[in-house]
Amino acid sequence: MSEVQNEISFEEMLEQSLKSIHRGEIVEGTVIDVNDNEVFVNIGYKSDGIIPKSEYSNYPEVELRDTVKPGDKIKVKVLRVNDGEGQVLLTYKRILAEQGLSKIEEYYKNKEHLTAKVSLVLAGGLVAIVDEVRIFIPASLVSDEYVDNLRDFLGKEITFVISEFNLKKGRIIGNRKQLLLADRQNKIKESMEKIEVGMVVTGNIKNVTDYGAFVNIDGIDGLIHISQMSWGRVKKPSDVVKVGDKVKVRIIGIDTDKNKVSLSMKFDEENPWNDAATKYAINNVVEGVVARMTDFGAFIELEPGVDALLHVSQIAKKHVEKPSDELKIGQKITAKVLDFNQESKKISLSIKALEDNKTKEADAKEVKEEVSNEKTVEETK
Repeated sequence: MSEVQNEISFEEMLEQSLKSIHRGEIVEGTVIDVNDNEVFVNIGYKSDGIIPKSEYSNYPEVELRDTVKPGDKIKVKVLRVNDGEGQVLLTYKRILAEQGLSKIEEYYKNKEHLTAKVSLVLAGGLVAIVDEVRIFIPASLVSDEYVDNLRDFLGKEITFVISEFNLKKGRIIGNRKQLLLADRQNKIKESMEKIEVGMVVTGNIKNVTDYGAFVNIDGIDGLIHISQMSWGRVKKPSDVVKVGDKVKVRIIGIDTDKNKVSLSMKFDEENPWNDAATKYAINNVVEGVVARMTDFGAFIELEPGVDALLHVSQIAKKHVEKPSDELKIGQKITAKVLDFNQESKKISLSIKALEDNKTKEADAKEVKEEVSNEKTVEETK
């Protein structure tokens, strides 16, 4: 037998000693080299196997050199026996993901909470990876409030539950909103148990509408109706408060079924009617501003929260057909108090009575002057 024949026989014998592999097979190998993008593995085959970084882990932040070292034993799955360059293409992450899927399914069935870092931000939501399984959290399920920028979550840990697990459709959906809503309801329940009508509390303006403002009080939604914003007249809530304002309010109603409360910014000690009987006593002369008009008269704001009626018949000594013939909104007037009723909170005014007084005073002055003149004439005779 020649040397060449012996050499061929030896090569054939060596090749026969190497195991055969096929696609999909799971084999154990030894890491022989690592760079930033690939892991090289001796799997006892005639060619070494290569694990690209994308097949080592789903975590985009993984650093191969920090994770795996030459000499490490590793189980891998064969993706292709020949990757086109005579090497075997391997995957490591898919073995872990197959094992991870069974864990995720258990989490789904048991409704367990998972905590994981957000690894990717997509147009429609977030991706968190648990045991090499990619879990998609749609934007609508990220929070119980509108999220302006999903990228704020990148790299941060979030807690969620698996709300859908469907391998046929390839859908594994995470839900963070569900947990936040449940947590909010628990806090609201605790807060509702602590409050009672009459309490004075502080909160932040959450939203302002045409009819009032919503206040967040320890998680509870409270409404300040426009009529409860001031003792005076309020044209629109935005004139009084704005979103983000911290306000002191009084609880005037509690709806335990809807977890809502009614609030007021009006406090009894600030009620302008407290000393109105003194300031607006009958025959007092007062000043005010024309606030609104009707066919029968004008309503005069004496101060915020105190309005008085100036009847059309009391606007002037002359006949007045309608208030707008003599008055205009915002005009300042001086009038005499004709009537005051604390119980019904009604005050009646008269400009006419002041004019009568002026006439009487003028007549009295004229009479006095005439008498004085007559005395002077008598004295000179």
